Amino acid sequence: MTWANRRSSRCNVPETPELCRDCLLRPGSGGHNYLFARRGLLHHLRLVATKQQPGVLRMRPLTGIDSLFVSLESSTNLFQVGAVSVLDPSTAPPDAPPPYEALRTVVENRMQRIPPFQKRLVEVPAGLDHPRWVQHQPDLSRHIRRGAVPPPGAELELARYAADVLARPLDRSRPLWEIHVVEGLEGGLVAGVAKLHHSIVDGVAGTEVTAALMDLEPVAPTPEHPDEIDDEPVPRRLSLLRDAVLNAGRRVVPAARLIGRLAGTAAVVRNRNRLAEVSAPPGMFDGPRTPLSAQAGTERVAGLARVDRADVDTVREATHVKVNDVVLALASSALRLYLDEHGELPSEPLAGFVPVSVRGGTDGDGLDTGVNQLSGMLVSLATDVADPLTRLMVVAESSRSAKEQHRVLGETLFSDMASMAVPALLGPGGRLYRSLGLSSRFPPFSVVVSSFPGPDFPLYCAGAEMVAYHPFGPVIDGACVNITAMSYRDQIGFGLLGCRDAVPDIDVLARYIPEAMTELTKAVSAAGHRTRSPASPALRAV
Repeated sequence: MTWANRRSSRCNVPETPELCRDCLLRPGSGGHNYLFARRGLLHHLRLVATKQQPGVLRMRPLTGIDSLFVSLESSTNLFQVGAVSVLDPSTAPPDAPPPYEALRTVVENRMQRIPPFQKRLVEVPAGLDHPRWVQHQPDLSRHIRRGAVPPPGAELELARYAADVLARPLDRSRPLWEIHVVEGLEGGLVAGVAKLHHSIVDGVAGTEVTAALMDLEPVAPTPEHPDEIDDEPVPRRLSLLRDAVLNAGRRVVPAARLIGRLAGTAAVVRNRNRLAEVSAPPGMFDGPRTPLSAQAGTERVAGLARVDRADVDTVREATHVKVNDVVLALASSALRLYLDEHGELPSEPLAGFVPVSVRGGTDGDGLDTGVNQLSGMLVSLATDVADPLTRLMVVAESSRSAKEQHRVLGETLFSDMASMAVPALLGPGGRLYRSLGLSSRFPPFSVVVSSFPGPDFPLYCAGAEMVAYHPFGPVIDGACVNITAMSYRDQIGFGLLGCRDAVPDIDVLARYIPEAMTELTKAVSAAGHRTRSPASPALRAV
């Protein structure tokens, strides 16, 4: 489906009083969209409408996971997330400024309400403690940039532009974000290519940033001349070192508790996975070596794909699985076909790392309440299974088992471990790991696959209707492809990011995703009956 087919004449969302007060869904609509709840779209839109000011950011240390993304970063392992938003300027009012000026006006008007855009990184000498955030007024001319592709640019040209943007590291002397307004697309469309450091946003926080820049109607932005943000003084080196010593002492007791917790949890997981009725998920470093297991280089390639949400729902309802299971199966089918055509399909199944949001979690010591509130699990992608429907069911069973194991481990285990590791340990350890080539010889997993829900109604930025959305996640050594998906309106948009040395033709891999959707839909239709739940003993034996 082309971008032009995604246009609509007008937002059909009813007036606010008729909506759920938390998430802009009709009462009784069958579920609420967590990502667009109080922390999301409606909260930001109300702030914009009432001109309320949220709390002012003050100097604070990065939490463990946020710091991890800073400490482990290198020129080849960039922990940056991104998104491509395709926009239709023809829906904007006649008096709206051109796209670049319009977006700059929106960001300037709403800067006070987007804390991630106001953070500047301050590193502690010698990496003895987690870095600090200080408040900083960004120079928008350095963060919002104007670009173009040779007209009439199609998806391939836009993907190449996005790959080039995501291949370049962000300047740590400034707030860690950029937005490029890309012109020259076919049909008069434009695109916003956003890049943000993973230390300032996770999936949910990134959705909040998107929500802060969006409206429910095609409204033209007008300059409001908001107050400038006061730059916070950078702390002195001696002060940072003193705090580092104090914080090291504070970690002793939590570290001791964590060691005991790890020992107990490992025993519980080991005993659980020995049970005959339990199908254990993949373990770290258990996956096969493939071309995706290479060490990442400095160049990136990107691919864009979309599938109809109706097709996903058809498969989901017929097989009693989750939307995320279908997304994993689509990624699995595409990877299986891609590797097979290159003569590199292993006999063992690929292992996918699936990030898990733990916002709202309460177990554990609660050491990490920062921006990145996430954990992860490993899921078998069943690339060794030929039949697409059977492959889906095996993936769904592995996902179910991984979720159960994740509950045993606890939602905060990963973040608690990260809180104990300061940059002085992580940085040299990561460099040694890469220099010895261990990431490619013993890959921790095969690929990262992530998905999250978005709104089922149109959004507008500076009056321009968003007609497509494709998110991107980071590429790391040993897992040179990242597949991220988000639903928007009646489609699910995929963003594929890879290392050029490992997957130079990632556009082919992206093309296989809608083909996998067609194959799976036909398989469900041909089955002619509803498939058993993945929890059934018969499917566990597959």
